[in-house]
Amino acid sequence: MRTISIHGATGSIGTSTLDLVRRQPDRWRVVALTANGNAAELARLAREFSAEVAVVADEACLPALREALAGSGIAAAGGAASLVEAAARPADLTIAAIVGCAGLAPTMAAIEQGRTVALANKEALVSAGAVMTAAVARSGATLLPVDSEHNAIFQCLAGNDLADVRWITLTASGGPFRDWSLEQLAHATPAQAVKHPNWSMGAKISVDSATMMNKGLEFIEAFHLFPVGVERLRIIVHPQSVVHSMVEYRDGSTLAQLGPSDMRVPIASALAWPARMDTPCAPLDLAAIGELTFRAADEVRFPATRLAREAAHAGGAAPAVLNAANEIAVAAFLAGKLAFTRIAAEVESVLTRYAPRAPASLADVIAVDAEARARARELLEPA
Repeated sequence: MRTISIHGATGSIGTSTLDLVRRQPDRWRVVALTANGNAAELARLAREFSAEVAVVADEACLPALREALAGSGIAAAGGAASLVEAAARPADLTIAAIVGCAGLAPTMAAIEQGRTVALANKEALVSAGAVMTAAVARSGATLLPVDSEHNAIFQCLAGNDLADVRWITLTASGGPFRDWSLEQLAHATPAQAVKHPNWSMGAKISVDSATMMNKGLEFIEAFHLFPVGVERLRIIVHPQSVVHSMVEYRDGSTLAQLGPSDMRVPIASALAWPARMDTPCAPLDLAAIGELTFRAADEVRFPATRLAREAAHAGGAAPAVLNAANEIAVAAFLAGKLAFTRIAAEVESVLTRYAPRAPASLADVIAVDAEARARARELLEPA
């Protein structure tokens, strides 16, 4: 029996992970479950899986969590420090799925213990890539990517040498606006942007998919996970979302990972690594799909991927600034305060105006993130 801690247990990655754990009750023992503020659901899951500890990030929710866990023998805690303490507890596998910068310190805590960390927190590598990878090198931790694209690359690289890689290709669905003109994009609404054609996701990540920023952020993550250099990473639009990414080798061979649009597939890859496990996902029926198509990414209509590539090339604080500014711009768009086509433009404006020195620590990353958000808000304020 292996031990597991799941940080972000009530979110989409957390619930998908627990769905797989639930199907193998004799294989897993749950150490810690954490959530932001959904005390009732966290307590329900902690009781179901007999977790050792349950933690809410929002301390105001701690009394409700304690009440819900009364008599269970499960420890309850709250606040940022408790999240870090939970992440530092011994576990064979840590699922890092806390959204945003709130997940940075817990993820770092697990890495510093030399653990195997299944990474689903984008900010860990987008905003703090150099800091995190340095910690991995020091501690001997193992990072297992959970994002479908990075997990696909991880699988395609298995048993091969990075020196033999010619290209790593991230595939992108293109989002709901992939066939829209610039004129149409200028009038895109939040309701239209969150209707992803292939995946069921939250509002923010759905907008990122619509702008292609999500693929840009994944480009930066891939830059840190698979250090082949910016020039050997590329993005291609694949509307069917069946091929999740590809690796081309110097002998001309291209390996691709295919699968259904279900996050339980890459999560299962991380849970069972280096072996395999069953999932309830429907088998891939290529005959029913009929065809797989690909097209070049259009950086005129969707400049976000260009901005991300330039940020990865610049390094230092640029990716953290990009990520923070994008979050503010997307929130403004969802609130009806910013046109869809202005999201990338606002991000580029912040990148142009704010170029701090490279972060040397997690505290530096968080400070850069906060300042970039403040500057992005200032730019959005009416003159």
